[in-house]
Amino acid sequence: MHVTGTLINVVTILVGGFIGLLLGNKLSEKVSHTVMMALGLFTMAYGLRLFLQTGNSLVVLGSLLIGVLLGEWWRIEEGLTLVGIWLEKKFNRGQTTESARFIRGFLTASLLFCIGPMAVLGSIQDGLTGDFNTLAIKAILDGFASIAFASSLGVGVLFSSLIILIYQGGLSLLASQLQFLMTDVLLQEISAVGGLMLIAIALSSLLEIKKIRVASFLPAFLLVPVLVWVFKYFGLY
Repeated sequence: MHVTGTLINVVTILVGGFIGLLLGNKLSEKVSHTVMMALGLFTMAYGLRLFLQTGNSLVVLGSLLIGVLLGEWWRIEEGLTLVGIWLEKKFNRGQTTESARFIRGFLTASLLFCIGPMAVLGSIQDGLTGDFNTLAIKAILDGFASIAFASSLGVGVLFSSLIILIYQGGLSLLASQLQFLMTDVLLQEISAVGGLMLIAIALSSLLEIKKIRVASFLPAFLLVPVLVWVFKYFGLY
């Protein structure tokens, strides 16, 4: 089964999210804020570490620039926001949680849990070999993170598990069909792109320093294989 690791990840997020909701009223705003700041700082530092592992920063830059243009053209940010609004209206009707808080929780958790090398590499590993150890480790980390997110951002965090199921499950199934494309160089540059996106999430949603439309960056992942091939073809890598 190629999605075992993803299913484990979904369960830990749901469990952690429910725990976070239960603890929400017992955690002071100061404690919740401090936890979010700690997660933000760690996310930014981890993202920087990933980016510094790139073998050619121009591949990362080109992927991001073209990816952002595609993301804005396809209106990915608005699409995810509309999904959050629909879920809020359908499942959170009559509750006191504000729509903006629900959407922020859904978007923040969805992006943070999806973006990064563990999501990509773990899903690919699960799809290629059936080894889901990497995703199991990620599941533990996401479970603890979802406690903090749900306690401060609300029930929207739980619905991010739907995105995880589609995204990671899809990657695993795709990897089983595209084994010949997955080289060490390609995975390295995908991780570097994910690292920059993690930094953007930390600055935008966790530390709340500057609003960044991170969802529009997602098509960059699709551009990495193309640019790696182009750079290798012209001897630039």
